[in-house]
Amino acid sequence: MTSVREPRPTGFAGFWTASTLGFVALSTATLGLDVLVIRDLGADEVEVGVVRAAQFAPYLLVGLLAGALVDRWRRRPTLVVAHLAQGAVLLLLALLWWLDVLTVWRVVALVLVAGTFAVFGAAAEQSVLPDLVPHHALVLANARLGQSMTVAQSAGPPAAGALVAALGAGSALLLGGAARVAAGVTVGRIPLLESPPEPAPRRAIGREIRTGLRFVYGHRTLAPLAVSTHLWFLANSVAVTVLGLFALRALDLGAAGYGLVLAAAGVGGLAGALLAPAVGARIGEGDAMIVGRLLCTLAWVLALLTPGDRGAVAALVVLGAAQALYGFAMGLEDPNEMGYWQALTPRELLGRVNASRRTVNRSVAVAGALLGGLLAAGLGHRGALALAALVFLGAAVVAILSPVRGARVGDAPA
Repeated sequence: MTSVREPRPTGFAGFWTASTLGFVALSTATLGLDVLVIRDLGADEVEVGVVRAAQFAPYLLVGLLAGALVDRWRRRPTLVVAHLAQGAVLLLLALLWWLDVLTVWRVVALVLVAGTFAVFGAAAEQSVLPDLVPHHALVLANARLGQSMTVAQSAGPPAAGALVAALGAGSALLLGGAARVAAGVTVGRIPLLESPPEPAPRRAIGREIRTGLRFVYGHRTLAPLAVSTHLWFLANSVAVTVLGLFALRALDLGAAGYGLVLAAAGVGGLAGALLAPAVGARIGEGDAMIVGRLLCTLAWVLALLTPGDRGAVAALVVLGAAQALYGFAMGLEDPNEMGYWQALTPRELLGRVNASRRTVNRSVAVAGALLGGLLAAGLGHRGALALAALVFLGAAVVAILSPVRGARVGDAPA
């Protein structure tokens, strides 16, 4: 078996550190925001869905534009501004919570602002990695990032849950905001040698956006992979929206218990990310993605079977096991998927291609979040999770019946 080299350390180390800080911010702020909205503000199921949808809604408005613009801009300054702006919003949320003037709709407005900067940051972040590592190391580099993400998901929620239990939901938002600011400062110090962007007036922005879309949905392997991923995001948005309601309201696990459930996903994700490069090299990146999607389906089936009448310990064990399997599936799948996308996409299209698929993914997630709130209100939490599991299965089937099965990064052009 051909060995995979480690990513080049010069710029990648700083990028890795900044990304890890961003993951810490995301994991702590997610718990803090869920507790704030569900417990402190008493939002109903539909309002929880609206808040969740607001995190993805900016992709509907600026997602495709962001990809085209990022291909014209230098990516490091874009990342710096995106991290700092998201940090500022989290710090503002913490301040408004402390002043006791937050409402659900003010949370929605601020989440929309943070999400807009996140769109540009994500397009730049996923596009800069091929400048830092060679093609053959992309899966390994993404695995390293995945490992950091899962460590943050493992340690962040329990710490944030304990912090919230002691000091309130605003404390987790404060921690997340500080981590985002630190990530922005770290990115600014990366010795990244970027190629200068092409002159801005070269082509109409609409034509550039269409070029990115045509590449994604005209590609023999990437097109069905994109469709499969869109279905995955629909299911995931429904499931994650319902999860907070299920854990905090139906099972009454509290902030600390909810933090442990989320941490279980991080532990499983770390194991999956550690195995991802070896599994991808052994069975192929495409088959590794398929295995991950099938395991994800199984995880949410287990989640909906969580007992609600045998006490908090039993609920924690079953729901925690389900989330560990869910995390493992994502940890296994994501590095292989990202490495495959990055290897097959020409550098000059990376911003547009990443933004195109992320825009559709997050647009579908908006619908999924709203649908999750409505399904939870109409069918109950378990009924909503059952429908999400069926859509997860559909995403796996699409990949199985397409050229994704058997696909390998080695098939990409050098």
